[in-house]
Order: sequence, then structure tokens, then C-alpha cells
Amino acid sequence: MTFVKIDKKQWAQGLATLQKSYRLFGPSKEKDYYNYKALDVGEQPDFGFSNTRLSPKAILFPQSETIIEFSLDENAADHHIMKSIETDSSPRAILGIRPCDAKAVRLVNLNFDTPEYQDPYWVKALDATTFVGLACDDPKSTCFCTSTGCGPYNEEGLDLLLIEEDAQYLAKVLTDKGRAFAEAAGWNTATDGEADIDARKATAEAKITASVSMENLKNQDLMDLHGASFWEDIAFACINCGTCTFTCPTCWCFDLQDEVHGKTGKRMKNWDSCMFPLFTLHTTGHNPRGTKTQRLRQRFMHKLKYFVDKYDTGIMCVGCGRCVSQCPVNIDIRRVCDLMNNYKTDEAACTVQD
Repeated sequence: MTFVKIDKKQWAQGLATLQKSYRLFGPSKEKDYYNYKALDVGEQPDFGFSNTRLSPKAILFPQSETIIEFSLDENAADHHIMKSIETDSSPRAILGIRPCDAKAVRLVNLNFDTPEYQDPYWVKALDATTFVGLACDDPKSTCFCTSTGCGPYNEEGLDLLLIEEDAQYLAKVLTDKGRAFAEAAGWNTATDGEADIDARKATAEAKITASVSMENLKNQDLMDLHGASFWEDIAFACINCGTCTFTCPTCWCFDLQDEVHGKTGKRMKNWDSCMFPLFTLHTTGHNPRGTKTQRLRQRFMHKLKYFVDKYDTGIMCVGCGRCVSQCPVNIDIRRVCDLMNNYKTDEAACTVQD
């Protein structure tokens, strides 16, 4: 594996060179929080953050995206013909993506790029993107990534991993995309950093004290969990605001909506949420998940049971802790996961006691 040393004095010049061939995105401070944004020419990413308020998922999967346009004007030659919107598939790079968010992209990809169906908007954006990770030396108290097969120095989904030091960045080149990115920036000073990384990785992982239990989820009976009595208790405080799904880097639900203005129209793909009352509303007026308890149960069952049963790759969560820290009523996915993992039906509990 190749390691490259990047002097911080050369960092800005390297980014300026990269902006000639890449669209760059990175964390930027907005009031009291950070979010990822497109970087203007000469603008540098702000790496003084623990984690961003929203994940960089929106760079690949925008909150609202026009995908088709059409005309209803019968005098136009192409009336009533739906035309795809051309998307910008030029090279782009996300600078400073945390390892948990990079792993989340891999999980979302399971839904948008399958042997049966490929979402062209997602696939093109993913192919065009280089992921430049930033190792996490000071995880937050709400982080539990080491429980989800991830970690502060996890490399899954990354092309480069940056480790910040006093006067330099140590970059671990992980893929051909990452190598091409470093070369395009002029960062080519090879170095040896494996020993330093191993020590810092162990130190960072030791700082993560939160964890979840999931070893029993695969073998839990689906219908037993669905009918568990604890769902009402968890849902009692829920206000169905959707903050948990909006901030989650692994949520992938969307809705298609047509908007017509006069004789022109467009079809848009917009984020949706299983926590919203209209999400499963039928045109007949029937709603199979008409209560907040049913909607909350669906969210957690999807992430912590349905996903586990379908893919057998762990839970649909990377332990970023955003939903924990931003839920206005303090519903904690770690507690819910533990309840599901350790759940026993009344019948099973009686059998154990006997």
C-alpha cells in the first residue's frame, strides 16, 4: 500500500490544481454546525469538525433532483415526449468524508445498483466521485461505529484516507482513483506510515465507548419482533418529524412527483421518509401504516431486521450517531437495537425460567 506525505504548505496549491479537473466538495461551517458543500475556487475544506450535521449522501443522491422534462404544447415538435435531463458526470471528489459516511455509501449502493436494476443517476454520480476520507481521531460520545463493522480509520468505500498531523497530511492511497487524484494534485512524496496509522487507529477506537448488541438479530423471529410490546413505549415520545431519516446517511427512500407549470412540466425525485404519514397512503385512502407506532416500527425493523435478513452483512447503520444527537425527543437507535437483539417472547421467557 502506498503512503504519500502532503505538506500543509502544499495543500492549497494542490487543491487549486485539482479544481482544473475535479469539482471539489468538502465540509464547511454554517453557524454552529458543519455541512458538505461545493467548494468555490480557492476555497478549502474546513477539517475542524467532529462530524457534519448532514451526511455527504446528498452529493450523490440529491434531496431534490429533476430527472425528466416534458411539454404539453401541441405546437411544439416534441410535445408529450418525456426527455431525460442531462446530468453532470464530470469527475468530482468529496474531501474529508468520514469513514462511517463512506461505508454508508456502500450500503446505499446495495439498493441503487443491483443485477436487476441500476439507477442511472446514482450510478453515474458514484462512478464520477473520488472519496477522500479523513480519519477520525476524536469521535463523539454518540459514535458507535466500531459496533457496526466500521471505525475511525475504516477504509471501506474510500479511495484515499487522510490522517492529519501537525504540519502535514499522511495519505494512504487505496485505489486507482485515489492514486490518480493524488498525482493530479502533485502530491507524490512517498513515505512509510503503516506503524503510525496502526497506533493512532487503536487510540481512536479506544475512545469509542458506546456500543450496540446485534449478534442475535439474524436469528430473531421476524413476527415475534414485529409484535413485540416495546414498540408502543418507544413510539410514545415520537413526533414523526423525520429528523432521523433526514440525517441518516443510509436512508434511501424517495418519491417521484410531476410538476406542471402552464404547458411545461418536469418529473422530480425527492427524498421521502417512512416516518411521514403520507409515505404509505393509498389512493383509496387506506394507510397500512396509519399510526406513528407502525411507522416507527417500520424504520427500525428495516434497518435492524429486514436489512439483516436480506443482505446478511450487518445492520443498515454505520454508527455515525446523527439520529441519536439530533432526535428532539431522545429516541436512541442503540437502545432499540439492544431491545430487538435481546428480545424474548413471553413463551420463550417462560421456557427459560422453567
